[in-house]
Amino acid sequence: MKRIVLILFAFFLCACSANAKLNVVATLPDFGSLAREIGGDKIDIVVLAKATEDPHFVDARPSFVVSLRNADVLIDGGAELELGWLPPLLQNARNPKIELGKPGRVQAAQGIRLMNVPTNVTRAAGDVHALGNPHFTVDPIIAKAIAQHIAQSFATLDPANAAFYESNYKKFEATINAKLQEWGAAMLPYFAHRFGVSIDIFLEPKPGIPPSPSHLTEVIAQMKAQHVKAVIVEPYHDRRIAEKVANATGAKVVEFSQFPGGIPGTDTYPKLIDTLVSRLAAALK
Repeated sequence: MKRIVLILFAFFLCACSANAKLNVVATLPDFGSLAREIGGDKIDIVVLAKATEDPHFVDARPSFVVSLRNADVLIDGGAELELGWLPPLLQNARNPKIELGKPGRVQAAQGIRLMNVPTNVTRAAGDVHALGNPHFTVDPIIAKAIAQHIAQSFATLDPANAAFYESNYKKFEATINAKLQEWGAAMLPYFAHRFGVSIDIFLEPKPGIPPSPSHLTEVIAQMKAQHVKAVIVEPYHDRRIAEKVANATGAKVVEFSQFPGGIPGTDTYPKLIDTLVSRLAAALK
């Protein structure tokens, strides 16, 4: 009888283990969206930053520490975008599973050649990242690479479902490949770089620094000279400034987001890029 009880108990433990989901934490909504594409119903996921807030200045909450402490996987940028708020959270979480170099730590910038690497970094340069531009997920080719890293991490930690994660990655890869022929517009440097669109006029004189009246006057003059048709604005930017410039130049304000969920109808990565492309294409007509 005792032996039967032990066997049943062992079977129960194995069944619970097989059904256990990976606890995944993503710092930003784009990483969270990619994790959902790969993990499906095999993961429980917490995304720390909201899709409508500036990723440089996320309001860190005590619940973030709890999520990180319980995480099997942490997906972060690895290019200093979260530098102002993530390190203290990790220090308080004290979770060895998500330390650098462990299978449970996925840094999206792994293997990516970052653009706009500054020659020198000072406070006077504004919100400049020493490693280069960290807003790289808007390039669909880079998004595929990140999704593959995520699939590899999930498969390593949950080998019983490795085929499931690989299959989901292949589906995501096929979706992106099929869409690339349709996506011919741009929003930010990485997306623009992928599709050959030039973006060289910015409302902010330096990243993170509000524009002065004299700078806006210069921007308006440049836009008129170059016949610029669209002013792109993120949810956390001051739309009033964009509208002022658009009214002065005849351009259209186009609401964009680098994160799925930042604008209506963009709960997945492919839907986000579809929306960005259609909005910009309409503004450029």
